[in-house]
Amino acid sequence: MVLSAMATPTGPKPALPYPEHDKLGPLGVKTSAIHDAAALRGALIQAFEAAAQEARDAIAAIDKESAPSAVHASRKALRRARAVLGLVAGALPKGERRAVKTALQEARRSLSTVRDHSVAPETLAQMTLDEADRATANRVLANAAEAMPAVAEIKQLLAESAARAAAQAEALQAALGHDVDWDIVADGVRHIYGQARRASRASKRSKSWFHTWRRRSKELVYQLELIASHAGPRLTAIHDELSGVTDTLGPAVDLIMVRDFVATYGQGIAPEALGHLRDSIDTLLDELMKSARKAARDAFRQKPKKLEKRITKSVRRDLAPADDGNGATDTHP
Repeated sequence: MVLSAMATPTGPKPALPYPEHDKLGPLGVKTSAIHDAAALRGALIQAFEAAAQEARDAIAAIDKESAPSAVHASRKALRRARAVLGLVAGALPKGERRAVKTALQEARRSLSTVRDHSVAPETLAQMTLDEADRATANRVLANAAEAMPAVAEIKQLLAESAARAAAQAEALQAALGHDVDWDIVADGVRHIYGQARRASRASKRSKSWFHTWRRRSKELVYQLELIASHAGPRLTAIHDELSGVTDTLGPAVDLIMVRDFVATYGQGIAPEALGHLRDSIDTLLDELMKSARKAARDAFRQKPKKLEKRITKSVRRDLAPADDGNGATDTHP
């Protein structure tokens, strides 16, 4: 799944670091699956299958670790699978692309309730609350504990999610053509970045868009991680830039979830008490969202096409011979 510059259907073909007929290249040149569209296709399928396997492994993890850890591992694996899907989306028929995407979404959503039950207590515990709000929070958590699914039920949910992921790996294998060129992969990155960038702007007015921003950003980071693991320091630098930004979104997203969690499990609690607790959550949430948007401003300033060109250039330079200008890392557009 090593990604290097490749031809686009309508533009000139970027120069390879060695003659195209010499697939191995000279000694010292880092070879890449990007130089062989069939190999690139196989590498991306393998990455999707690895994510599906991670979802299966999460079922056993529930016995060795804990239900929250197993659910987190499964949801993370399903997010990685969706990130890979984004990289090959342009090579898939629209119907198959939509079907795989929907199945992955449903698999993750089936685990959302368990995830919320594990994150809410930790998030509320970290908040600075007055005595009245702390008492209200504890009552909410007590109500929620009664609704927490049993371990056997969580295992079943994990198994169903893993089965869906495995089925989508087979569907992807059948639907994807024999070749996946670099232009398809680069376009996939550009598309997800564009979605994340649009969501980041809309997040000024909407908590829902803020959550969407983080989802797309996580997928973008996973895509860049996949590319960078077989490219070099320039791609790693781009990955690290966006990964660091995505990390700042997490605490705010957890609070968005807790805000709804309080409303869902507020039965038997006075509306005034619930309202006061939610006001306390909103105060902190507004601060975190504002801080996150400020921290991410530079990372999401460039237009999607510019990021795509930067990634293509960086991969090509990462994989070029050592004496072909392969110098300092491209850490800026």
